[in-house]
Amino acid sequence: MPPDHSPSDADWRRGLARFVAVIPHTRALGLEVLEAGAEGVRLRLPWHEDLTGDAARGLVHGGVLTMLLDTACGAAVLPALPAPEVCPTLDLRVDHYRPGVAGQAIIAEARVVRVTASVVFTEGTLYQQAGPLARGIGNFVRLGPRNTPPGFAEALFADSPIDRENDHA
Repeated sequence: MPPDHSPSDADWRRGLARFVAVIPHTRALGLEVLEAGAEGVRLRLPWHEDLTGDAARGLVHGGVLTMLLDTACGAAVLPALPAPEVCPTLDLRVDHYRPGVAGQAIIAEARVVRVTASVVFTEGTLYQQAGPLARGIGNFVRLGPRNTPPGFAEALFADSPIDRENDHA
């Protein structure tokens, strides 16, 4: 992507799809990026038996919900910054409203609330068919360009034939 080009929402969707594909657990679980842009992100975690925490009652493990909120809030950080930089989780608070149930995908929505020179503040919500499951408040520390690997932004936005095929699907 040319340096003077501002990424579109489609660019961010592709870039964040690439981002979640390099994280081993999100890749293994098939996490999908549905929407992405400066306004926030929307992700979908398809149902897998591996998500079960209570097989007798058919409930999703609470750690899955925490992971999904952390990933969604972290993904929302990148398009909200002037340029992509590494921003690890500083802290994450999760309020559980009700358990997730087996057999249904989980939708995650997250957005950035505020960006400062050192911290990005986010909030996210997880949903299933019957409504909200949990809410998360995540704070991410900005490491800045000095601590971001060279080529990080280029790797996010690298164009490939697969990306172009997905845009036309």
